[in-house]
Amino acid sequence: MAARRGKSRYDGAMRVFFAMTAALLAALAPPRAGAEPAYSVASAVVHSSTSGIAQDLPATLLKPDGDGPFPAVVILHDCSGLGARSSGSPKRWSAILAAEGYVVLIPDSFQPRGFADGVCTVQPQGSQLVKVAPAARATDAYAALALLRTLPYVDGKRVAVMGGSHGGSAALATLAAPAGADRFAAGVALYPGCAATYGGWWVTRQAGNRGPVTQFNGTYAPAAPLLILIGAEDDWTPAEHCRALAERSAAAGYPVAIKIYPGARHAFDGAFPTRYVDARNNANKPEGHGATTGGDPVAWADAIVQVKAFLAARLKGQK
Repeated sequence: MAARRGKSRYDGAMRVFFAMTAALLAALAPPRAGAEPAYSVASAVVHSSTSGIAQDLPATLLKPDGDGPFPAVVILHDCSGLGARSSGSPKRWSAILAAEGYVVLIPDSFQPRGFADGVCTVQPQGSQLVKVAPAARATDAYAALALLRTLPYVDGKRVAVMGGSHGGSAALATLAAPAGADRFAAGVALYPGCAATYGGWWVTRQAGNRGPVTQFNGTYAPAAPLLILIGAEDDWTPAEHCRALAERSAAAGYPVAIKIYPGARHAFDGAFPTRYVDARNNANKPEGHGATTGGDPVAWADAIVQVKAFLAARLKGQK
């Protein structure tokens, strides 16, 4: 009987969670007619090169109706990739942004390199790691930017880079690259791994390359304004790491903003209930694995508001 009551409470909680999520999606879903712009979806190919090795990356391209020129966003997927095991986050965000009048390009960094199911629980080694690490994916981001700038309906000076988790880390790596003519205009990082090396910013850990961070070093110097959104209860990419990065950057005069959501976990913008998976790679745990994810409708709803406002200010000149 006790087990049955426990299952009943669990099922009830899940029904409430998914009802809240469905209501949120319904409220946020843009109409396909009227004042909001419609958009089309097509396939594209991003020609990238990592460590001198050329790679054609399949990509999804969303274009608002009309001639443009439109601002654009390159979305970098998380560690689950874009295959059957994808979190679905890039697809959700791309629909929201395309409806807001942005061209969106989502390159697949993993499938062509042999990781169709992602790298959340698989640890690439040697040359394979070089190809899919966040720092290497910065090359994919700039290749995507180059493609967007060839499209007549894109304003090449108004392009942002955005990503969540592994993709958020890749976005940080992208903005840490030297500024120049090919720079992005803005960046958004959702629950990124801030305890890594990004240009002049790096950390010292208790046990070499994993375990608790014992010291933050240097300053993260992005080439464009950056917004970080992360959950306070994130045990995969801890919020305190990003707080330290953002506060030190802002103190040095760099345009870095952060918002930390109380009670929210990793992947708060997802539609899945809270779940701990021991096999997930996690450099922030002494044993190197184990992490929790879980959607948070309240944090997700606010994140949409924050991202829309941030991109409108940086790419559309709206306050």
